[in-house]
This record gives sequence, structure tokens and C-alpha cells, in this order.
Amino acid sequence: MTQPPNLDPVRNYFEERLDAHGTSARGADWNSEASQEARFDQLLKLCDPSAAFTILDYGSGTGALADYLAKKGFQADYTGFDILEKAIQAAKQQHTGKPGRTFTAEEASLPVCDYVVASGIFNFRADASFEAWTDYVTDVLRRFDQLSRKGFASNFLTKYSDADRMRADLYYADPCFLFDYCKRNFSKNVALLHDYTLYDFTLLVRKG
Repeated sequence: MTQPPNLDPVRNYFEERLDAHGTSARGADWNSEASQEARFDQLLKLCDPSAAFTILDYGSGTGALADYLAKKGFQADYTGFDILEKAIQAAKQQHTGKPGRTFTAEEASLPVCDYVVASGIFNFRADASFEAWTDYVTDVLRRFDQLSRKGFASNFLTKYSDADRMRADLYYADPCFLFDYCKRNFSKNVALLHDYTLYDFTLLVRKG
């Protein structure tokens, strides 16, 4: 594994969003609840809705995905992980009394689950170089592979975004590179979803 970039700027960035907007979609740095849920819809194409499953939400924030899974009728035993301790504490308070939901900021204690999903965790790279952040991304994808039995999924901002709207502190990934990386390293069954109108794409890696 390569030396990871300094994630303190990432923590600070999302802590500022949480402080400003609370446990809302904007608190997780999405423009709206609708755009957040549109991304959830793409990620959940990985999962088989006909049977109960376990799922790890890597970069869970305050656990909006747990509520969305319940709203959509999925039978999911949910674990949420985030590097921002304040978000995990808020999630524990918000989800008190709701069964099948666990939240932690301890990466080393994460369980192996049927599925791992990640929404928006790679978007903000602060002053890390594109190359260093790409190395970090591939390291984390390898971690997803270790933590999942049936597959994993993540979304990314796309390098095909409009140039005049791209920010220097965000990571605009190359979908072709990451598709190829996942095909070569994790599974023959990889889907690249880049047709849902937002300025990002989703990779689904199915095992078996």
C-alpha cells in the first residue's frame, strides 16, 4: 500500500459542512437530497433486493443510506463507517432505537459484509496531487475487496465534467482507468454506469 495522503483537510472540510448544514444532504456536501438519493440508486444496483444482506457504508456520514435502504424496503443489516468522529456521533444519536444499524469510526474493526458501498468519499482531495489521490483511491478499492463477499460499488466525479465548472480541490476520476483497474484486479463482472445525468459515474464490482 502506498503512503496515504493527509486526510486532515478532508475531515476539516466535511466537519465544516456538517456544522453548517447538520444531518442533511447538504451536510454531506450534496446539492440536494434528490441528488444524494439518485447516487444511492446507482450504488444499490449492486445489491440483490430479494434477500436479506449485510452492507458496509464506507464514508457513511450521518447514515442517510441506512434510512434510504429502509424506505426502499431492503432487508439490510447496515454498518456505517466514517473518518469524521463528529459525523459518527451524530449518526448514533439520529439512529438510536433503529435495529440493524451500527456506526463506527474505527476502520480496523470493520466487519466483512456482503456488500461495500461508498458515495462521494473520493470527491474532495484538497491539495493532494491527482496522481497521489489516484494511488489512494486504488488502495481503498483494494480494501473494499477485502471487506466484501459479494461485491462493492463506489461513485466518482468524472473527468468528463464541464471544464468551466471543475474545481482544483476536487478529484475528477478517469472512468476508463478505474474500470480497467477493477476488471484486472478484482472481478470479470464490473459495470460502469455513466448515464444518469449527474457529473459523476458509478462502478459496480460483482464477485462470483
